[in-house]
Amino acid sequence: MPFINLAGYKFVSLDGLADLKATLEQRCRALDLRGTILLSFEGINVVLAGSEDATTQFQALVDADPRLADLHFKRSLSAYQPFDRMVVKIKKEIITLGVPGLDPAKERAPTVTPAELKRWLDEGREVVLLDTRNAFEVDAGTFDKALDLRLRSFSEFAQAADELDPSLKDKTVVTFCTGGIRCEKAAPVLIGKGFHNVFQLDGGILQYFEDCGNTHFNGLCFVFDQRVALDGNLNPAVTNTQ
Repeated sequence: MPFINLAGYKFVSLDGLADLKATLEQRCRALDLRGTILLSFEGINVVLAGSEDATTQFQALVDADPRLADLHFKRSLSAYQPFDRMVVKIKKEIITLGVPGLDPAKERAPTVTPAELKRWLDEGREVVLLDTRNAFEVDAGTFDKALDLRLRSFSEFAQAADELDPSLKDKTVVTFCTGGIRCEKAAPVLIGKGFHNVFQLDGGILQYFEDCGNTHFNGLCFVFDQRVALDGNLNPAVTNTQ
């Protein structure tokens, strides 16, 4: 039986984090799920894997919480369990950027769907594709002619944005990352720095692969588990059989 891999996040104001952590830990271990769940006052970030039944039950648990009911999970398959253990953590941020006062739930930039972005690129529309991922992820693969900031970590993004060519502030900029969480923080940072026409790729590269394959994308999408990277069909680049 293949393992179902779930990846999803939501920026939403959360309280009662200790109780939520305890509930998720108990259910995930009971369902023999593995992966990582990060909780913060700003939201939730989930990457985990397990059986079809276990992941279905986990999604039902999340849907039962009104704060998380519309959390969308991207699904992919692997022939093996890509995570070693189950970890649930409470963090200051569910993705570390370090920009004080930023509230992604209230400052969300406009999105562009994968299908719409593909259409723009097919038409040769002038679009600045801004990769918000770390340099080693970009090296595994990225969109054609994407702008690479050579980040060592996402916490460097705000400073790197200050060094972008000022002429880009009047161009259409589309931020993207693996699953959408980093570009959802990056886009409002750019807007705050005077960029006038900023979009974020809805669902990130993984959603683009699911909807459009690897058209206009070179290489693989790096993922932070034992699959290492996924191709345009969301198949693992590493065929581990453990």
